[in-house]
Amino acid sequence: MADLPLKGIRVIDLSMWFAGPMCTRLLADMGAEVIKVESLKHIDPWRGPVVRERASVQFPFRPVTDKPYDCSPGFNLENRNKYGITLDLQQPKAKEILKKLVKISDVLVENYSPRVMPKLGLDYSVLRGVNPKLIMISLPALGGTGPDRDYLAFGQTIDCMSGMAYLTGYSGEEPMLESGLSYGDPLSGMNAAFGVVSALLYQRRTGKGLHIDLSQVEGLVAFNADAVLDYTMNGRVRERIGNRDRTMAPHGTYRCKGEDRWVSIAIGSDEEWRNFCTAIGEPDWAKDARFADYPGRYNHQDELDKLITTWTLQHNHYTTMHSLQAAGVAAGAVLDARELIEEPHLNARGIWERIPHPVAGTHAEIGPFALFSKTPLHILKPAPCLGEHNEFVFGQLLGMSREEIAELEKEGITGTKPSEVQQGSM
Repeated sequence: MADLPLKGIRVIDLSMWFAGPMCTRLLADMGAEVIKVESLKHIDPWRGPVVRERASVQFPFRPVTDKPYDCSPGFNLENRNKYGITLDLQQPKAKEILKKLVKISDVLVENYSPRVMPKLGLDYSVLRGVNPKLIMISLPALGGTGPDRDYLAFGQTIDCMSGMAYLTGYSGEEPMLESGLSYGDPLSGMNAAFGVVSALLYQRRTGKGLHIDLSQVEGLVAFNADAVLDYTMNGRVRERIGNRDRTMAPHGTYRCKGEDRWVSIAIGSDEEWRNFCTAIGEPDWAKDARFADYPGRYNHQDELDKLITTWTLQHNHYTTMHSLQAAGVAAGAVLDARELIEEPHLNARGIWERIPHPVAGTHAEIGPFALFSKTPLHILKPAPCLGEHNEFVFGQLLGMSREEIAELEKEGITGTKPSEVQQGSM
């Protein structure tokens, strides 16, 4: 089998939570050697509680273990295929070790607020002196410059500050803080991975490194292009419209037979509308003057949605999807977690992979979702337990002796057991 696309690229991962780790997970899935760095005093918060007593209350899905911090589903997804080490970067000796690692690496990823790396004495101006070819990407919420650069944020507040939350929700109701997932996090992770790959091409062409300042908010603002242009061109502020669309009708999610079962239907033309009416055995709906063309359907959506619901309530959401798709109508069953695991199409494509984790156990996990013909991507190793690869990185990569590593543990610079009193966010 041919080598994976990014084989030979070494990445230092100083990021935490979602956006940064997703970036490095995508790089790791593509074959990069990613080394995740955490502090025993401040482990990646997505690991969750550090003691079992709290885990049973806050995370009831976790297995009973003395290492609940190795069992977080979100952490284990976004940190698979990586190595994991611990270093307290507030200590001078740890900073020197990181610089040695920077010297033999290609990329460094961090998503702290802009003040953190300079405060640690590890900003790009310092690190490029160690390795002039280093690519460093920073993912602060609001970017590395500007009056609000040091504001703290999570995915939910990024949704709000980008304008995304204002458009999310139903007409006449308050904005939704998030719609099941903070859009800015995965989007920023993908933007960052693309930025790194682009910078690697620049590095290969010029032999030089560079620093990338990626604002998570600005990346998500781009998803609001229609709303922004509507205001700049028409002076109109778009409001929430729920599941409806501004160019299609009917367009929505309709309740089906069974408890909490739904199907989404999107009709984009008069022809699709006629096909829909024929498929459900209601051809007269297409002749109704209220619904015969798009303007009529758009202006009578309340009546239309009631009629469609009377039909969908009689049918299973999967059956509805298949019958409408056969008629050329875009329709999709709304699937819960169990249905996703059992979904025939996803299983036929081999989306689910099982790889044992030494603490969390073996569970179905979504694999890499890009199917390369010559270099198939797979989960090659589970997310690292805390400090799992200290000996490999410090010993084999940096040439430190067992005695030196033991001394680091004695000084609290590294180790495999987190402090039970975790420090606040940097």
